[in-house]
Amino acid sequence: MTAPTTSDLLALDRAAQDLLFRAARTANTFTDEPVTDDQVAAIHDLIRYGPTAYNGQPLRVLLLRSPKSRARLLPYLSSGNRAKTASAPLTALLAADVDFHERLPELYPHRPQARDWLADREARAEQARFNATLQIGYLIVGVRAAGLAAGPMAGFDAGGVQREFFPDGRHEVLLLLNLGHPGPDAWHPRLPRLDTGEVIRTLDDAG
Repeated sequence: MTAPTTSDLLALDRAAQDLLFRAARTANTFTDEPVTDDQVAAIHDLIRYGPTAYNGQPLRVLLLRSPKSRARLLPYLSSGNRAKTASAPLTALLAADVDFHERLPELYPHRPQARDWLADREARAEQARFNATLQIGYLIVGVRAAGLAAGPMAGFDAGGVQREFFPDGRHEVLLLLNLGHPGPDAWHPRLPRLDTGEVIRTLDDAG
C-alpha cells in the first residue's frame, strides 16, 4: 500500500490547499479589475471566526480605493512600494483598535469583568497589537480564498500613516495590504521554506 502524502492527510482537497498556501504568492502587480465591497464583506464574513484573546477582535481596516485616497498614502511608503500601491485596485490599512476592550461586554459576555482587566492602556495596546496581527494572518488567507492576490507591505512610515489616517490615537497601524487580481510578472521567484524537522520538535518526557 502506498503511504499517504502530506496533502492526503488534510481535510481540504488539494485544490483548496494550493489556492490558500502552496500556489498562493505575494503579488507585486495587479490588473485594474476592481475588488468589490461584496467581495470584501465575504472575506470578512469568513475570517471573523478566527480566534482572538477574549474574543476581542481588535483588527480595524480602512480601505483606500480612489486614486485620491491612495495619493495621500504614497508619500509615506518606501520607494519600492509606491508603484504597486498606486496601481492596485484596493489598498487596506490594517490597524489595531487599542480601545477594543470597550466592546468586551458584548463580545465576551460570560466574563463581564474582562473590560476592567484591560484598564491599563499599555497592557491593552500590547493585546490589541498581538491579536490584530493574528487577524491579519487570517485576512491574508481569506483574500486568497476569494480568488484574489494579497500584497502585504511593512515598508512605510508608520508615524506618518498614523497621523494622516488615524489621528484619533485610538488605532495603531500595523501593516498595509494591496488586494486584487495579479497582473503581469506579479511574482518574484519562490523562496525556500524550512522543512518540518527544522521547525517542529517533540518534547520527550522520558528525557
